[in-house]
Amino acid sequence: MSNGSVLDRFSLHGKTALVTGAGQGIGRAIAQTLANAGAMVGCLDRNAQSVQETVDLIQQDKGMALALVADVSSQEQTQAAVDKLGGHSNALHILINGAAAADPSGTVVDYSLADWNQAIAVNLTGAFLMSKAAIPAMVRSGGGSVVLVASQLGHVGSPRRAVYCAIKGGLLNLARAMAIDHAPDRIRVNTLSPGAIETDRMLIRFGTMEAAREMLAPMHLSGRLGTVDEIAMAALYLASDASSFMTGADMLVDGGYTAH
Repeated sequence: MSNGSVLDRFSLHGKTALVTGAGQGIGRAIAQTLANAGAMVGCLDRNAQSVQETVDLIQQDKGMALALVADVSSQEQTQAAVDKLGGHSNALHILINGAAAADPSGTVVDYSLADWNQAIAVNLTGAFLMSKAAIPAMVRSGGGSVVLVASQLGHVGSPRRAVYCAIKGGLLNLARAMAIDHAPDRIRVNTLSPGAIETDRMLIRFGTMEAAREMLAPMHLSGRLGTVDEIAMAALYLASDASSFMTGADMLVDGGYTAH
């Protein structure tokens, strides 16, 4: 196989993608990477200013993007976002479910029911609702790829992260079941599980990035935290024809966190 044909497998020219959580961090990096690979990208986030900034960055790089504002925990808003993207592009080939609310720290004894339900509503039910809205459009487009952004903590436990571990473990098995259900539709479904990544979310939990690095880097065989670009490249692989034989699987990009 020549280098040209290898690169062609990663090309998204002629494809339409929808990325949730595209207003910042991993979601923004994924949206930019898919656009750089040639896709027209619907960038969805509940923060209108942040998602427009992502679209502006893509367009500054001569990419194609559309801002979509929605709360992924709302069935009406998720369906409206997919419909709006459909009005802009007559097809949908790729869905990246990356939207995630900050989860509270605590044990099951500590959480309020409201905190538990809110985390589930955005991080897990949101993936269900986006998939429910998007998959019919993907079927009409002849198939495609769905990626649910999970975590290494879907595979292992962590202190005071009970709801997060439950959500991410749920996403792993949701993707497996969806892969079985939608294989006849030529839709592949996989999860992408990052380790600790340097995003603003680290500041919520640790206060500073330096504190996050000091605490978390030794837990990774790489000896460091990951970058959003490293996760975005993995998402491109899963979204593209380069991963055409991969479905119902999880792609760990965790710097060796789960190896020990």
